[in-house]
Amino acid sequence: MTPAVAVVPVSAAAKGPAADLLFEDVVREGATWSHVLKRGTALRITDTLGGANVGALFYNWENTAERYNMPDTLKAQHIARLTRGFVLYSDMGRVLCSITDDTLGWHDPLSGCANAAQVRAKYGDANYQAVRNDYVKNAFEAFVIELAKYGMSARDLTAPVNFFSRVVVNDVGAMAFVPGHSRAGDAVELRAEMNVLVILNTCQHPLDPNPRVEPKTVALSVRRVPPTGTDDP
Repeated sequence: MTPAVAVVPVSAAAKGPAADLLFEDVVREGATWSHVLKRGTALRITDTLGGANVGALFYNWENTAERYNMPDTLKAQHIARLTRGFVLYSDMGRVLCSITDDTLGWHDPLSGCANAAQVRAKYGDANYQAVRNDYVKNAFEAFVIELAKYGMSARDLTAPVNFFSRVVVNDVGAMAFVPGHSRAGDAVELRAEMNVLVILNTCQHPLDPNPRVEPKTVALSVRRVPPTGTDDP
């Protein structure tokens, strides 16, 4: 794969005073990233080229047995999508992160991630032994490798959120990916409501109909945010 070049500076997309910015980073195409997002800070993810997909997992850093729960998040808020004004619930009924800003209005919480067999069936057997750094990655294995850094394994993998992707479900339950949903410069911001281990992966969405392997780069920024007030959504 030819390396993509980010065209939207993170600092240009970040909100709030420059003094509140803690750091910036870039997650390359098909890569995985993790960070402990402290309470009182926010993570902004920016689609730098358009067409990105960011799979995301969330764990309570103080006790990783508590983690993001997709069914409870959707049932408690009567939703089938995520956007500004909604929160990510843990399996203990507490809020891990709040979505405080969003330029898209729709992020997919339903579709999970692809494993090695699914990726091989879709894109062919482009393994590392054959094509070296151009090998085709899959989000399942990438998540498991990142989880191992924190003493966890595949048994700790939950259903991820797929930021920047939109999937619609028709009346008979068939799911359809919406191409071209995210444009260059679109962004979503997550405010940590406790110390949260965040794990991100930029592999393609499992339902993306694109026959080519074209994962996209995203830009990140972490900044301090003020305490919530009584009028906070």
